[in-house]
Amino acid sequence: MVCGTTSNAGKSTVTAGLCRHYARRGARVAPFKAQNMSNNSAVTRSGHEIARAQAWQATAAGAEPEVAMNPVLVKPMGDRRCQVVVMGRPLGTMTAADYHRMKPELLDVVLAALADLRRRYDVVILEGAGSPAEINLLDADIVNLRLAHDAALPAIIVGDIDLGGVFASLFGTVALLPDAYRRLVKGFVVNKFRGDPALLLDGTARLQERCGIPTLGVLPFLDGPEIDSEDSLALDRPLTAAAAGTDEGADPTRIHDVLDVAVVRLPRIANFTDIDPLRMEPGVRLRWVDDARSVGQPDLLVIPGSKATVADLAWLRSRGLHRAVDAVRGVVLGICAGYQMLGRSITDPGGVESSDPGADGLGLLDAVTTFGPDKVTRWRHGRLFGRHASGYQIHHGVVQASGPPLVELDDGTGDGAIGTTTGGGTVWGTTLHGLLESDGARKALLGQVAGKARKRIGHGGSFEAARQRRIDRLADTIGEHLDMEAVDRILAEGSLG
Repeated sequence: MVCGTTSNAGKSTVTAGLCRHYARRGARVAPFKAQNMSNNSAVTRSGHEIARAQAWQATAAGAEPEVAMNPVLVKPMGDRRCQVVVMGRPLGTMTAADYHRMKPELLDVVLAALADLRRRYDVVILEGAGSPAEINLLDADIVNLRLAHDAALPAIIVGDIDLGGVFASLFGTVALLPDAYRRLVKGFVVNKFRGDPALLLDGTARLQERCGIPTLGVLPFLDGPEIDSEDSLALDRPLTAAAAGTDEGADPTRIHDVLDVAVVRLPRIANFTDIDPLRMEPGVRLRWVDDARSVGQPDLLVIPGSKATVADLAWLRSRGLHRAVDAVRGVVLGICAGYQMLGRSITDPGGVESSDPGADGLGLLDAVTTFGPDKVTRWRHGRLFGRHASGYQIHHGVVQASGPPLVELDDGTGDGAIGTTTGGGTVWGTTLHGLLESDGARKALLGQVAGKARKRIGHGGSFEAARQRRIDRLADTIGEHLDMEAVDRILAEGSLG
């Protein structure tokens, strides 16, 4: 099990790097996170919803993402409510307190999913959540060291040195653990170190003297755009992390212009990984916007998904963003909830997502949305501007639209809608998450945006290739900077449990 001293310490990336490391060595590897709290989710080929991070880790492991890799997914909705997804299907909406009380009932589900993976794979790398030393939550723990204890698994703990105080964080974590859990911790990993490791001096040795736990290695801070992040803390990082042309897979054609792409930072944003492919494009400059003044006149304005569509629509209006959207002269793209907001109306008679039975949309697309109890989770394939496109749907809101669709689906139907703003801009809507990961479709879409803006841009290479290079870099870094013989011994100890 890979635990962390805090959220965003690097558990997900270390887990992914270990998955790739052992897959390279010929093992059948699977990731596992018993409970993930995130609004970034993916759909398996069987139509089950799991956290995006576990789908990414499965890619790192060379395995097909499956529901057993993330049996419990908690999707925050604001106002202390969340949707709980168990084995890929929504169990219901409840308060945080209600979910905390029911967690012990889910322990058997979690242990069964883990046992199933251990029967079918050679190596299973578990990821914890937050910190394993949240003493107020230990009694109902189903994702951290309680799970490792019940499954007889050893653990390592990752600490983020970039935040400062890493030695105190690592020592304090194990000091707060009950004896039975403390004995499971076999090593520390110091993550995100900038500079010369010699500057740590004898810090790791003195830490081991105090708590008896060795440091397995110090991982350097990896520059470059981080993709497939699940943690909302990732929203605080710059959207554009690489200069134009730095991606080795980029089109060598000289870049004449750069597209200005603004993304609305909704309070309850979901699936913000939808914009990751744009971060890899050398012809795109991305930026967050959260009020009318910051919008300006972008070439492309993206309204992403949300887990509380009506509430975020009200927030959008309160910030004057509805007027800014209407005044855009370029292109507006709404994805899932963003698409629903651009329509004429949203109704939720059963209170599936909102206590408000309905709201007027922005009226820029001839589309109406009705929320129902059934949740759609499926993959779709089609063509966008004549190029192959694919993506997955995760929604309770069923959209009925008239007029030309944005995506022509292979089954002869359409997805999304096309309209205009009063500012003379073009409005597009789609229900498909992951649509921009299709390289041809993304290039065609950006080509349309560039044409309207009268700009010439270069294009990046394959997004999937960039993702694989990022994972390979993680695995290379782990192999170089961790004591992998010690990690092997810890892994072998788990196989004896």
